[in-house]
This record gives sequence, C-alpha cells and structure tokens, in this order.
Amino acid sequence: MRIDLHADPVDLTAALVDVPSVSGEEKTLADAVEAALRGHDHLEVVRSGEAVLARTLLGRDRRVLLAGHLDTVPIADNVPSRRVGDLLYGCGTSDMKAGVAVMAHLTATLREPAHDVTLVLYDCEEIEAARNGLGRIERTLPDWLDADLAVLGEPTSGLVEGGCQGTMRAVLTLTGRRAHSARSWLGDNAIHAAAPVLERLARYEPRVVDIDGCVYREGLQAVRIDGGVAGNVVPDHCAVTVNFRFAPDRSVEQAEAHVREVFDGVDLEITDRSPGALPGLSAPAAAEFVAATGETPVAKYGWTDVSRFSALGIPAVNFGPGDPNLAHTRDEHVDVRRITAGTATLRRYLT
Repeated sequence: MRIDLHADPVDLTAALVDVPSVSGEEKTLADAVEAALRGHDHLEVVRSGEAVLARTLLGRDRRVLLAGHLDTVPIADNVPSRRVGDLLYGCGTSDMKAGVAVMAHLTATLREPAHDVTLVLYDCEEIEAARNGLGRIERTLPDWLDADLAVLGEPTSGLVEGGCQGTMRAVLTLTGRRAHSARSWLGDNAIHAAAPVLERLARYEPRVVDIDGCVYREGLQAVRIDGGVAGNVVPDHCAVTVNFRFAPDRSVEQAEAHVREVFDGVDLEITDRSPGALPGLSAPAAAEFVAATGETPVAKYGWTDVSRFSALGIPAVNFGPGDPNLAHTRDEHVDVRRITAGTATLRRYLT
C-alpha cells in the first residue's frame, strides 16, 4: 500500500488508522511509512525492527526529536476509520495516529526547518516495556535519540503536558490458617487480615506537588485482590495489589521506601516500577516550544516514554491532538480541528 505524507494530516490520520497495527503486528504500516519517507532526499532514513526513523542533517544549532508509536491496542470493530462531521473515528485515532500523522507530515514537508529534526516512529509501546521499540533503539541506535528537546505525540487534547508520573506496583501478602468454614474458629482468615491494609489505603492522603508550574497529584490505590480456596474453606492466603502513581520529584527508590513505610509490617513485593520524568520546561528548547504553543503547561497524569528521554537528560514534553480520555475505547475518535491546529503549532515552532 502507499501512504502520501504530503496529504492533509487529517486525511493522513485516516490512512494510518486504516492500516491495522496492533502491537506486534506493525510491519505493514511500518513498511508503508518507511517507503513514504525514503522518497525524500532531505532525510536520512533507517529501519529498526518495525520502527522507522528519519532525520535531517542540516547542521542546525538545535535538534528536535518527534516521537510516536505506530502500534495500537487490539481493534474493537473500529477499523477502518469513519468521519462524522469534525470527528474521525477509529482505533488509534487519538492514541496516537493523529500525532504520528502530524509529525510525519511535517518531517516530510519541511525541507529547511529552523532546527534539525529527527522522527522516531516505534513499535510495541502498548504492551510490556521489555518489547518497547524505543528501548531497542536506545540500545542499538543511541545516536538517533540525541536531541535538545523531545516531543511525544501522545494524546493531550492539544495541550502541553510536562513530564509524567512514575508508577509502581506492589503485591501485599496476608496469610492465615486454613480450616473448614463450619469450624471457622479453628482457622485464621487471610482475607479478613486484609482489612487493616484496605483501611490504610482508605485513610491515605496523597501529595499534591507543583513542579515548574505543573501540578502533579499522587495516588495509591488497590487495583486487585486475590484470595479464597472454596465456598466452605477459611482461606489461608490473600494478596492485595496496589498501584502507586508518584510525582516525578521522587525517585523509584524513594517511591518504594514510601510504599514500604505506608504498609510497614506487611509482607510486600515490588513487581513493577518505572520512574517519572520532570517537566524540564526551563530548558531553552522546551521554553521556546511552550511559547510557540501559547498554552499553559499542565502535568501529565500517567506514564509515557518522556520518562526514557528524561533518563537520557533530554527535556521532553507530551503534545498531541488526541484526547487521552478516549484512548483504548471502542468509540475512540479525534476532533480533526485539533489535528489541523496541532500541525500549525508544531510547524510554527519548527520554522
């Protein structure tokens, strides 16, 4: 199939949506995007697995990296795309093929940008971190991630969202003694033992932190509880999984120490953790980007790959036309006016 990167970004978004690219199945779309980019002599283009990278080599004083993922969550009877007035429906419209369309269009059409531009369109973002294409690129093509600013096209409804929260999951284990429920006094109910843990969560007061004018709200929530043997057995085991979303002024080590303090005395295992990212909005390239948007930056609630760039010492922001509240939904859609506006904003910054 053929994709025209010079098309209106609204039409380009629809074309990208119409090529299914569920995580792990991005090859057809990556092939089409690669072919389209290789038709431009002002770009160096490379392929990494199912990721496609392109960059200008103009010797500018500053390099801006535009990043987005090609994959989507599983399709829910919402491909191909369909247009209803100003709304474009389809899997990945918001998360994040609209953002990819804007970035790919500008990379292809701006032959003389004010800043050198690197475009990184990667695979497997929507699944386990070990398969994330951006991590593979960091390991195998690290020079391609060098930049003064990274802009991720994650859905932000056209706002600038600075940094991101860190995330951590822990499993709390409660134990008891198994018995027949008709003789419950002979046992010790592990599910009942979870009550004090849930009470701590109910009383927990999360921090609110202002960093560079971005207000991050932390959260500690029980997200799963497992226990029980049979309908006539007092259970001897119960596990409560909690998720801690923490402000980026905490390191993962500090976040873990906090979780262990909250649940002092409870058997606890950390099962997953990812650091947050500071907004970095005081960096010159980031400050100029914010000025170009005319928007007041807000905090990113959730984790995104800006964390990877932050770890590399590269200021990074989230900026995309999609609506984050619609991501992964059956009726996922994007307002095409935000695609047009986002294209104009990013063009203004790059030129």
